[in-house]
Amino acid sequence: MSGTPVENRLMEYWSIMEATNPGLLGSATGFKNTFAQPIEIEHDEETAEQFKRVTAPFILRRLKTDKAIAPELPQKISTDEYCTLTKEQALLYDKVVKKSLEQINDGMSPMERRAMVLTLMMKLKQICNAPAQYAKDGSYASAEYSGKMQRLFGILEDLEAAGRKVLIFTQFREMGKLLQKWIGEKTGSTPKFIHGGVAQKERQAIVDSFQTNRSDKVLILSLKAAGTGLNLTAATAIIHYDLWWNPAVEDQASDRAHRMGQKRPVTIYRLVMAGSVEEKILNIHDKKRELAADFLEGTSSSVKSLSEEELLALLQ
Repeated sequence: MSGTPVENRLMEYWSIMEATNPGLLGSATGFKNTFAQPIEIEHDEETAEQFKRVTAPFILRRLKTDKAIAPELPQKISTDEYCTLTKEQALLYDKVVKKSLEQINDGMSPMERRAMVLTLMMKLKQICNAPAQYAKDGSYASAEYSGKMQRLFGILEDLEAAGRKVLIFTQFREMGKLLQKWIGEKTGSTPKFIHGGVAQKERQAIVDSFQTNRSDKVLILSLKAAGTGLNLTAATAIIHYDLWWNPAVEDQASDRAHRMGQKRPVTIYRLVMAGSVEEKILNIHDKKRELAADFLEGTSSSVKSLSEEELLALLQ
């Protein structure tokens, strides 16, 4: 049994099948040449159909959306909330992009280039979250410098008026602390934050309080630390403050509320900074979900190995 037999590329399916039915799909090299490359890179529909015919007898796919599996599970509604960079964010974003592109060139070794690109991506994601997360020097200390925070406040206000509890996920511990501080200042009530440094006993106490205490309206969670093992069905809204590269990780986090025991529809908000690298990450998410759903489409390009032109297009 596998929750995600294909997350990124078809070779993952070959690995599982090689373990369960050795030799059925041939060697790794043969499978890559016969199926993976034609489907993922060339988008060959004939090969894709052949692949589905070969593999269909060996996979039984069951989803939570199948009413025969979970007839009582309520609807899950996902929406992408596009945010606008503040003037300060835009200037900082542009400055970091220009400086990094001056340093990244084809003369670098693959290892140097990979490190530079990944570092740049992380910096840009931090700036999209809030300039204060990137600067770390006390500047931009107010939530007003972040377009995402302004949109988040609007969503929280609507959810509060509707009497709904909400989970906020972020991949950054430092951003979680900023969310605690700024939401506390805005609402007068500082939410709890579950992350990797929280002891198991304290974590359970936070979960129990959120599930039973009507005054606990917001709970902040680290994406990795809280992605599994928690039951938070008191929440009917989930906000992904920043996007992780792998959408399966976000889906697992969302399942903290959309799971057995949930009686009400769940709304999932993904905050996306318009015109930034986050919009490109969202496109990658869509392609990965299509591949996992149909074994048809995907992307073999890695952000670590982009050409100069592709990198520039990603960042502009």
